Amino acid sequence: MRILIVDDEAELTNPLTRLLTREGYRVDAAFDGTTGSELIQKGNYDLFILDWMLPGKTGLEICQQLRKQGITTPVLFLTAKDTLDDRVEGLDAGADDYLVKPFELRELLARVRALLRRAGVEEYTTNNKRTVVEDLELDSQNQIAYRQGRVIELSEKESQLLQYLMENPGLLLTHAQIMQNLWEEDEQPSSNVIAALVRLLRRKIEVKGETQLIHSVYGKGYRFGVNENKYF
Repeated sequence: MRILIVDDEAELTNPLTRLLTREGYRVDAAFDGTTGSELIQKGNYDLFILDWMLPGKTGLEICQQLRKQGITTPVLFLTAKDTLDDRVEGLDAGADDYLVKPFELRELLARVRALLRRAGVEEYTTNNKRTVVEDLELDSQNQIAYRQGRVIELSEKESQLLQYLMENPGLLLTHAQIMQNLWEEDEQPSSNVIAALVRLLRRKIEVKGETQLIHSVYGKGYRFGVNENKYF
């Protein structure tokens, strides 16, 4: 399935493109309304994700043009405009759904799936299961974690370590257990490698203001989960 994103905010469009690609969609992106309109005429898309305010041509104008041409492809608006009049104007222009910035990417993914189902487009399916502990969600197959609306890209080893920790919340996992789980017997690293990997993972999943999830147990290993107690 093909999705076109037209949004001039690269800090949103680029990670959103990577996320949707990892979810199994084919994604094109444009950063202005004129280029977006040109891609629409050339491509065969299953969904359009449009920013309202765009240089060259607004998302509202693009949507109106689509409907005048008889193109019924679903349109999802992304916009900072959040008044009732704005929402009504967007829907009257032919949009199928409306998401106000800032938003959580999980909600956007859910709306994308719903719009594609509603349009009768065969949805990309996967047997991929996600692991959830507290406010952290892990998609180990795609090496992505989600927390507080953030999309966190992980390395292969970071994803493997996080999955092992999340599958054993509250349990003390020793350095030896972690080594055995993450590495083959003939490639066992030193405990310093594990400590470095944990530091990198913490920087990604525990930003300022978020509850600590990985707890060090001095001389033994690590516990995962929300726990106010100190481990010794």
